[in-house]
Amino acid sequence: MTTLFHIVDPGDWAAAARLGEYRAPSLDVEGFIHCSFEGQVAATANLHYADSAELCAVELDQAHIAAPVHVEDISARGEAFPHVYGPIPTVAAVAIHPLVRDESGAWVFGPLE
Repeated sequence: MTTLFHIVDPGDWAAAARLGEYRAPSLDVEGFIHCSFEGQVAATANLHYADSAELCAVELDQAHIAAPVHVEDISARGEAFPHVYGPIPTVAAVAIHPLVRDESGAWVFGPLE
């Protein structure tokens, strides 16, 4: 299975970890939680979270996610993204990667080792 990443404020993920389950606001509004593949993380962070003070990319193991995961292009921009159609158990987190800014102020996310 392909690795998924969810971009989130570290404090929000920490709060979810205490509950054992993560529910993004989009789950109630759109019916799913937005995720990215590794090569999509930085662009997504810069497009949707440019003004955020702190971000992390939570690396998720799909084997621990019971909810359906669909890869789809819902915005018709020619690029498909993974969406999780239910809450994410925090035990699905394999790693938490802090996002950093480059000298221009853009979010960057390097290749995983």
